[in-house]
Amino acid sequence: MHNRSDRPLRFGILGCADIGWRRTLPAMAEEPSVRIVAVASRDADKAGAFAERFGAEAVTGYGELLARDDIDAVYVPLPTGLHAEWVGRALESGRHVLAEKPLSTGGTRTTELLATAAERELLLWENLTFVHHTQHRTIRDLVAGGALGVIRSLAAVFGIPPLPAGDIRYRPELGGGALLDLGPYVAQTALLYLGPDLEVVGASRRIDEATGVDVSGAALLRAPSGATAALTFGFEHAYASMYTLWGETGRLELDRAYTPPPDREPVVRIVRQAGTEVLKLPAENQFRNSVRSFAAAIAAGEPRPMDAVNIARRAGLLDRIREVSAAEVAPVG
Repeated sequence: MHNRSDRPLRFGILGCADIGWRRTLPAMAEEPSVRIVAVASRDADKAGAFAERFGAEAVTGYGELLARDDIDAVYVPLPTGLHAEWVGRALESGRHVLAEKPLSTGGTRTTELLATAAERELLLWENLTFVHHTQHRTIRDLVAGGALGVIRSLAAVFGIPPLPAGDIRYRPELGGGALLDLGPYVAQTALLYLGPDLEVVGASRRIDEATGVDVSGAALLRAPSGATAALTFGFEHAYASMYTLWGETGRLELDRAYTPPPDREPVVRIVRQAGTEVLKLPAENQFRNSVRSFAAAIAAGEPRPMDAVNIARRAGLLDRIREVSAAEVAPVG
Protein backbone atom coordinates (compact mmCIF):
# COMPACT_ATOMS: atom_id res chain seq x y z
CA MET A 1 0.00 0.00 0.00
CA HIS A 2 1.55 3.27 -1.02
CA ASN A 3 1.00 6.75 -2.34
CA ARG A 4 3.63 9.09 -3.72
CA SER A 5 4.50 11.39 -0.84
CA ASP A 6 5.31 14.36 -3.11
CA ARG A 7 1.68 14.96 -4.07
CA PRO A 8 -1.73 14.88 -2.38
CA LEU A 9 -3.82 11.72 -2.36
CA ARG A 10 -6.08 12.00 -5.40
CA PHE A 11 -9.72 11.24 -4.61
CA GLY A 12 -12.60 10.25 -6.84
CA ILE A 13 -16.03 10.80 -5.29
CA LEU A 14 -18.49 8.03 -6.00
CA GLY A 15 -21.91 9.59 -5.45
CA CYS A 16 -23.37 13.00 -4.64
CA ALA A 17 -24.76 12.50 -1.14
CA ASP A 18 -25.79 15.18 1.34
CA ILE A 19 -23.11 14.13 3.86
CA GLY A 20 -20.49 14.66 1.16
CA TRP A 21 -21.81 18.10 0.23
CA ARG A 22 -22.16 19.33 3.82
CA ARG A 23 -19.25 17.78 5.67
CA THR A 24 -16.80 15.40 3.97
CA LEU A 25 -15.99 17.23 0.74
CA PRO A 26 -15.55 20.63 2.43
CA ALA A 27 -13.13 18.89 4.83
CA MET A 28 -11.26 17.37 1.89
CA ALA A 29 -11.10 20.77 0.20
CA GLU A 30 -9.46 22.22 3.33
CA GLU A 31 -6.99 19.35 3.81
CA PRO A 32 -3.73 19.79 1.83
CA SER A 33 -2.85 16.09 1.95
CA VAL A 34 -5.74 15.22 -0.39
CA ARG A 35 -7.22 16.56 -3.61
CA ILE A 36 -10.66 16.00 -5.12
CA VAL A 37 -10.07 15.07 -8.77
CA ALA A 38 -13.48 13.93 -10.00
CA VAL A 39 -17.06 13.55 -8.79
CA ALA A 40 -19.37 10.92 -10.26
CA SER A 41 -23.14 10.69 -10.27
CA ARG A 42 -25.75 8.96 -12.37
CA ASP A 43 -27.23 12.46 -12.68
CA ALA A 44 -25.03 14.76 -14.79
CA ASP A 45 -26.46 17.90 -13.20
CA LYS A 46 -25.64 16.69 -9.68
CA ALA A 47 -22.13 15.75 -10.68
CA GLY A 48 -21.72 19.17 -12.29
CA ALA A 49 -22.87 21.04 -9.19
CA PHE A 50 -20.50 19.11 -6.92
CA ALA A 51 -17.61 19.41 -9.36
CA GLU A 52 -18.07 23.15 -9.74
CA ARG A 53 -18.15 23.77 -5.99
CA PHE A 54 -15.09 21.64 -5.22
CA GLY A 55 -12.95 22.38 -8.26
CA ALA A 56 -13.15 18.88 -9.72
CA GLU A 57 -14.21 17.20 -12.95
CA ALA A 58 -17.77 15.93 -13.32
CA VAL A 59 -18.27 12.30 -14.38
CA THR A 60 -21.57 10.68 -15.33
CA GLY A 61 -21.64 7.09 -14.06
CA TYR A 62 -19.77 5.34 -11.27
CA GLY A 63 -18.02 2.87 -13.57
CA GLU A 64 -16.66 5.75 -15.62
CA LEU A 65 -15.02 7.19 -12.53
CA LEU A 66 -13.35 3.88 -11.68
CA ALA A 67 -12.00 3.67 -15.23
CA ARG A 68 -9.92 6.82 -14.79
CA ASP A 69 -6.15 6.59 -14.29
CA ASP A 70 -5.71 9.74 -12.19
CA ILE A 71 -7.32 8.53 -8.95
CA ASP A 72 -5.58 6.94 -5.95
CA ALA A 73 -8.57 6.57 -3.63
CA VAL A 74 -12.35 6.55 -3.77
CA TYR A 75 -14.81 8.07 -1.31
CA VAL A 76 -18.16 6.24 -1.23
CA PRO A 77 -21.09 8.13 0.34
CA LEU A 78 -23.76 6.13 -1.52
CA PRO A 79 -26.83 4.70 0.25
CA THR A 80 -25.87 1.81 2.55
CA GLY A 81 -27.49 -0.79 0.32
CA LEU A 82 -25.12 0.14 -2.53
CA HIS A 83 -21.92 0.17 -0.46
CA ALA A 84 -20.94 -3.49 -0.86
CA GLU A 85 -21.14 -3.44 -4.66
CA TRP A 86 -19.26 -0.20 -5.22
CA VAL A 87 -16.74 -0.61 -2.39
CA GLY A 88 -15.96 -4.01 -3.89
CA ARG A 89 -15.63 -2.63 -7.40
CA ALA A 90 -13.42 0.21 -6.19
CA LEU A 91 -11.11 -2.27 -4.44
CA GLU A 92 -11.02 -4.45 -7.55
CA SER A 93 -9.92 -1.39 -9.53
CA GLY A 94 -6.91 -1.07 -7.19
CA ARG A 95 -8.07 1.97 -5.21
CA HIS A 96 -8.02 2.64 -1.49
CA VAL A 97 -11.54 3.23 -0.19
CA LEU A 98 -13.02 5.58 2.39
CA ALA A 99 -16.71 4.70 2.73
CA GLU A 100 -19.52 6.04 4.83
CA LYS A 101 -20.62 3.61 7.51
CA PRO A 102 -21.46 0.80 7.43
CA LEU A 103 -19.42 -0.93 4.72
CA SER A 104 -22.35 -3.24 4.00
CA THR A 105 -25.66 -4.32 5.49
CA GLY A 106 -24.19 -7.36 7.27
CA GLY A 107 -21.11 -8.60 9.04
CA THR A 108 -20.31 -11.44 6.62
CA ARG A 109 -20.12 -9.17 3.56
CA THR A 110 -18.16 -6.57 5.52
CA THR A 111 -15.58 -9.22 6.48
CA GLU A 112 -15.29 -10.27 2.84
CA LEU A 113 -14.64 -6.67 1.74
CA LEU A 114 -11.97 -6.26 4.43
CA ALA A 115 -10.32 -9.48 3.26
CA THR A 116 -10.28 -8.22 -0.34
CA ALA A 117 -8.62 -5.00 0.78
CA ALA A 118 -5.99 -6.91 2.77
CA GLU A 119 -5.23 -9.23 -0.14
CA ARG A 120 -4.68 -6.25 -2.44
CA GLU A 121 -2.76 -4.25 0.19
CA LEU A 122 -5.35 -1.48 0.04
CA LEU A 123 -6.72 0.61 2.87
CA LEU A 124 -10.47 0.26 3.50
CA TRP A 125 -11.98 2.49 6.18
CA GLU A 126 -15.43 3.40 7.36
CA ASN A 127 -15.79 7.15 7.67
CA LEU A 128 -17.10 6.91 11.24
CA THR A 129 -15.68 10.34 11.95
CA PHE A 130 -16.50 10.74 15.63
CA VAL A 131 -13.70 8.37 16.65
CA HIS A 132 -11.20 10.80 15.09
CA HIS A 133 -12.15 13.66 17.44
CA THR A 134 -9.58 13.80 20.23
CA GLN A 135 -12.26 14.44 22.88
CA HIS A 136 -12.78 10.67 23.05
CA ARG A 137 -9.05 9.98 23.42
CA THR A 138 -8.99 12.47 26.29
CA ILE A 139 -11.89 10.68 27.94
CA ARG A 140 -10.26 7.28 27.47
CA ASP A 141 -7.08 8.65 29.11
CA LEU A 142 -9.16 9.94 32.03
CA VAL A 143 -10.81 6.55 32.46
CA ALA A 144 -7.47 4.71 32.19
CA GLY A 145 -6.06 7.06 34.81
CA GLY A 146 -8.78 6.10 37.28
CA ALA A 147 -10.85 9.30 37.13
CA LEU A 148 -14.07 7.33 37.58
CA GLY A 149 -12.79 4.19 39.27
CA VAL A 150 -13.89 0.94 37.63
CA ILE A 151 -16.54 1.52 34.96
CA ARG A 152 -19.79 -0.18 35.93
CA SER A 153 -22.13 1.05 33.22
CA LEU A 154 -22.35 3.09 30.04
CA ALA A 155 -25.30 4.76 28.33
CA ALA A 156 -25.06 6.00 24.72
CA VAL A 157 -27.83 7.80 22.87
CA PHE A 158 -28.08 9.04 19.29
CA GLY A 159 -31.49 10.15 18.11
CA ILE A 160 -32.73 12.60 15.50
CA PRO A 161 -36.17 13.93 14.50
CA PRO A 162 -38.18 12.14 11.79
CA LEU A 163 -36.66 12.44 8.32
CA PRO A 164 -38.43 13.91 5.28
CA ALA A 165 -40.78 11.49 3.52
CA GLY A 166 -38.89 9.70 0.77
CA ASP A 167 -35.50 9.94 2.51
CA ILE A 168 -33.28 7.01 1.46
CA ARG A 169 -33.02 5.92 5.10
CA TYR A 170 -36.69 4.91 4.92
CA ARG A 171 -36.00 2.56 1.99
CA PRO A 172 -35.20 -1.03 3.02
CA GLU A 173 -33.86 -1.95 -0.43
CA LEU A 174 -31.18 0.74 0.03
CA GLY A 175 -30.15 -0.49 3.48
CA GLY A 176 -32.30 2.00 5.36
CA GLY A 177 -33.16 1.99 9.04
CA ALA A 178 -31.92 3.44 12.29
CA LEU A 179 -29.80 0.44 13.35
CA LEU A 180 -27.49 0.75 10.33
CA ASP A 181 -27.53 4.55 10.24
CA LEU A 182 -27.24 5.55 13.92
CA GLY A 183 -26.46 2.21 15.55
CA PRO A 184 -22.76 2.23 14.55
CA TYR A 185 -22.11 5.28 16.75
CA VAL A 186 -23.55 3.89 19.96
CA ALA A 187 -22.18 0.40 19.27
CA GLN A 188 -18.67 1.80 18.76
CA THR A 189 -18.97 3.75 22.02
CA ALA A 190 -19.56 0.50 23.90
CA LEU A 191 -16.61 -1.13 22.14
CA LEU A 192 -14.34 1.84 22.94
CA TYR A 193 -14.93 1.77 26.67
CA LEU A 194 -15.99 -1.80 27.53
CA GLY A 195 -13.86 -3.79 25.08
CA PRO A 196 -14.62 -6.23 22.26
CA ASP A 197 -16.29 -9.17 24.01
CA LEU A 198 -19.78 -7.78 24.43
CA GLU A 199 -22.84 -9.99 24.89
CA VAL A 200 -26.20 -8.69 23.65
CA VAL A 201 -28.45 -9.40 26.62
CA GLY A 202 -31.55 -7.93 25.03
CA ALA A 203 -32.64 -5.64 22.22
CA SER A 204 -35.75 -4.17 20.65
CA ARG A 205 -36.46 -2.32 17.41
CA ARG A 206 -39.55 -0.42 16.31
CA ILE A 207 -40.49 -1.01 12.67
CA ASP A 208 -42.44 1.52 10.62
CA GLU A 209 -45.22 -0.49 8.97
CA ALA A 210 -45.38 1.94 6.04
CA THR A 211 -41.71 1.62 5.04
CA GLY A 212 -40.56 -1.63 6.64
CA VAL A 213 -37.44 -0.14 8.24
CA ASP A 214 -36.58 0.17 11.91
CA VAL A 215 -37.06 3.77 13.04
CA SER A 216 -35.79 3.30 16.58
CA GLY A 217 -34.30 0.74 18.88
CA ALA A 218 -32.37 -0.08 22.02
CA ALA A 219 -29.97 -2.73 23.22
CA LEU A 220 -28.55 -3.89 26.53
CA LEU A 221 -25.01 -5.25 26.40
CA ARG A 222 -22.82 -6.94 29.03
CA ALA A 223 -19.02 -7.07 29.17
CA PRO A 224 -17.07 -9.96 30.75
CA SER A 225 -16.36 -7.63 33.71
CA GLY A 226 -20.09 -7.40 34.40
CA ALA A 227 -20.28 -3.80 33.20
CA THR A 228 -23.36 -3.02 31.12
CA ALA A 229 -24.09 -0.72 28.19
CA ALA A 230 -27.51 0.69 27.36
CA LEU A 231 -27.68 1.85 23.74
CA THR A 232 -30.56 3.87 22.25
CA PHE A 233 -30.92 5.10 18.66
CA GLY A 234 -33.64 6.31 16.34
CA PHE A 235 -35.30 8.63 13.83
CA GLU A 236 -38.27 9.64 15.98
CA HIS A 237 -36.75 11.67 18.79
CA ALA A 238 -35.83 15.16 19.80
CA TYR A 239 -32.16 15.46 18.84
CA ALA A 240 -29.76 13.82 21.28
CA SER A 241 -26.11 12.81 20.80
CA MET A 242 -24.44 11.90 24.07
CA TYR A 243 -22.93 9.27 26.29
CA THR A 244 -22.41 8.74 30.02
CA LEU A 245 -19.80 6.60 31.77
CA TRP A 246 -20.66 5.64 35.36
CA GLY A 247 -17.92 4.30 37.56
CA GLU A 248 -17.27 3.48 41.19
CA THR A 249 -16.18 7.00 42.11
CA GLY A 250 -17.71 9.29 39.50
CA ARG A 251 -19.88 9.80 36.45
CA LEU A 252 -18.67 11.37 33.19
CA GLU A 253 -21.06 13.04 30.73
CA LEU A 254 -20.41 14.18 27.16
CA ASP A 255 -23.04 15.98 25.08
CA ARG A 256 -22.88 16.39 21.27
CA ALA A 257 -20.64 13.34 21.33
CA TYR A 258 -21.12 12.20 17.75
CA THR A 259 -21.68 15.26 15.57
CA PRO A 260 -20.03 18.30 17.17
CA PRO A 261 -19.77 21.31 14.84
CA PRO A 262 -16.14 22.07 13.91
CA ASP A 263 -16.19 25.25 16.01
CA ARG A 264 -17.71 23.67 19.12
CA GLU A 265 -15.45 23.33 22.15
CA PRO A 266 -16.49 20.03 23.76
CA VAL A 267 -17.45 20.15 27.42
CA VAL A 268 -16.84 17.09 29.62
CA ARG A 269 -18.59 16.96 32.99
CA ILE A 270 -17.29 14.68 35.74
CA VAL A 271 -19.71 14.39 38.65
CA ARG A 272 -18.38 13.12 41.98
CA GLN A 273 -19.59 13.13 45.57
CA ALA A 274 -17.45 16.19 46.30
CA GLY A 275 -18.69 18.22 43.35
CA THR A 276 -18.65 18.60 39.57
CA GLU A 277 -15.55 19.13 37.44
CA VAL A 278 -16.01 20.74 34.03
CA LEU A 279 -13.36 20.30 31.32
CA LYS A 280 -13.46 22.36 28.13
CA LEU A 281 -11.57 20.77 25.23
CA PRO A 282 -10.33 22.20 21.91
CA ALA A 283 -12.70 22.48 18.95
CA GLU A 284 -11.87 20.17 16.02
CA ASN A 285 -13.23 19.22 12.61
CA GLN A 286 -13.57 15.45 12.98
CA PHE A 287 -14.29 15.02 9.26
CA ARG A 288 -10.98 16.68 8.39
CA ASN A 289 -9.26 14.56 11.04
CA SER A 290 -10.68 11.41 9.45
CA VAL A 291 -9.59 12.38 5.94
CA ARG A 292 -6.13 13.40 7.15
CA SER A 293 -5.67 10.11 9.06
CA PHE A 294 -6.73 8.10 6.01
CA ALA A 295 -4.25 9.92 3.75
CA ALA A 296 -1.46 9.68 6.34
CA ALA A 297 -1.91 5.90 6.72
CA ILE A 298 -1.60 5.43 2.96
CA ALA A 299 1.42 7.74 2.70
CA ALA A 300 3.12 5.76 5.48
CA GLY A 301 2.34 2.44 3.81
CA GLU A 302 0.57 1.19 6.92
CA PRO A 303 -1.81 -1.77 6.49
CA ARG A 304 -3.66 -0.73 9.69
CA PRO A 305 -4.93 -4.23 10.52
CA MET A 306 -6.44 -3.05 13.82
CA ASP A 307 -8.82 -0.75 11.94
CA ALA A 308 -10.09 -3.73 9.95
CA VAL A 309 -10.57 -5.70 13.17
CA ASN A 310 -12.53 -2.83 14.70
CA ILE A 311 -14.78 -2.48 11.64
CA ALA A 312 -15.50 -6.22 11.68
CA ARG A 313 -16.27 -6.19 15.41
CA ARG A 314 -18.69 -3.28 14.99
CA ALA A 315 -20.46 -5.02 12.09
CA GLY A 316 -20.71 -8.22 14.11
CA LEU A 317 -22.18 -6.38 17.09
CA LEU A 318 -24.84 -4.74 14.90
CA ASP A 319 -25.70 -8.17 13.49
CA ARG A 320 -26.17 -9.57 17.00
CA ILE A 321 -28.40 -6.65 18.01
CA ARG A 322 -30.54 -7.28 14.93
CA GLU A 323 -30.73 -11.02 15.66
CA VAL A 324 -31.63 -10.61 19.33
CA SER A 325 -34.09 -7.77 18.92
CA ALA A 326 -37.80 -8.33 19.04
CA ALA A 327 -39.09 -6.08 16.27
CA GLU A 328 -42.32 -4.29 17.12
CA VAL A 329 -44.30 -3.41 14.00
CA ALA A 330 -46.28 -0.29 14.66
CA PRO A 331 -47.36 2.85 12.81
CA VAL A 332 -45.12 5.84 13.34
CA GLY A 333 -46.69 8.89 14.89
